Amino acid sequence: MRLPVTPVSRLRAMAIRGLARMYRPENGLFAFRVRRRGEELLLEGSSHRYTAIALIGLAGEDEAVQASVLAGIRVREACARLVSEVAALESLGDVALVLWAACAVGYPDRRSVVERLLALQPDEAAHPTVEVAWTLAALCADLDAPVGPLRNRLARRLIAAFEPRSGMFPHGMGGRPGGFRGHVCCFADLVYPVHALARYAELFGDAEARDVALHCAREFCARQGPDGQWWWHYDRRTGDVVERYPVYAVHQDAMAPMALFALERAAAIDLRSPIARGLGWLAHAPELGGGSLIDEGADLIWRKVARREPRKLSRYAQAAASRLHPSLRTPGLDILFPPCVVDYEDRPYHLGWLLHAWPAGRAARWDERAIPQ
Repeated sequence: MRLPVTPVSRLRAMAIRGLARMYRPENGLFAFRVRRRGEELLLEGSSHRYTAIALIGLAGEDEAVQASVLAGIRVREACARLVSEVAALESLGDVALVLWAACAVGYPDRRSVVERLLALQPDEAAHPTVEVAWTLAALCADLDAPVGPLRNRLARRLIAAFEPRSGMFPHGMGGRPGGFRGHVCCFADLVYPVHALARYAELFGDAEARDVALHCAREFCARQGPDGQWWWHYDRRTGDVVERYPVYAVHQDAMAPMALFALERAAAIDLRSPIARGLGWLAHAPELGGGSLIDEGADLIWRKVARREPRKLSRYAQAAASRLHPSLRTPGLDILFPPCVVDYEDRPYHLGWLLHAWPAGRAARWDERAIPQ
């Protein structure tokens, strides 16, 4: 019997309430995370990066929702704090996300953010692939900035880094691959470039960008788990899965849908099936005996299902084995270190991407088609 999937509209409502819980009005930022300790739920730290992503998600909500999350202020006011502090940000990804957020909320003066972005040399310096992809996505959101040549160079940089034999992107660009894990890329290294190149292709009619995004998406969709899992680590030389766990909630309900919906628009194809399968795992994970990371009692979506293991042992063991030969894997990990551990935390970037991937209209249409009545 087909199990019903949690309606996306319900996940959206949980995301809005969760973001309200994670906002820190005293410093105008979102917390780094909310974590369960015993019976308590604790806010920890704060993050410019996660604040930017939360604002990108909230930008699509009405003003009443924005005010309910941001303690009465609007997203443009919240974004002003990020823009004012951008000169102190050292990460290309952080600056790119601030620019993206400023565009999304309609913040008028973005010159300082663009200048800081240019100073970090996104088209030349060594950067994580994810951050280069965020930069391209941000520049696709800011069509008013005089950065057309840079936008094109970033698209070409992502395309040049793509390995067509495997359909994978590397973990980083520039510099040397790091040690025995240099051949490993993660799911984020795939979905963010797919999203950014699809957006670029949609806006500028770039067939090469579209085809690269489509090639990569087909490869990771072909490797989706039997119950809809988006696996974590891949061999960029072959495209094979290196280590499956953890499986993250944000991949299932936010990041994969965000990328695949963008690709649907750019390539005029239907990718609803892998999106639906990913949501199905989130609602009923066999690793949890059919349980779920969606915790209605706590009103949160927990972060991931991981192995019961010491200090990420499995991913290092699998990386070392596959480095020796692409076909080698460390045997017996599912028995020694079963994937049954829930990470009881949630982070605002998860909820921000969820809202961005699923604006209210899209969620309503999806639920109407997908959920048995």
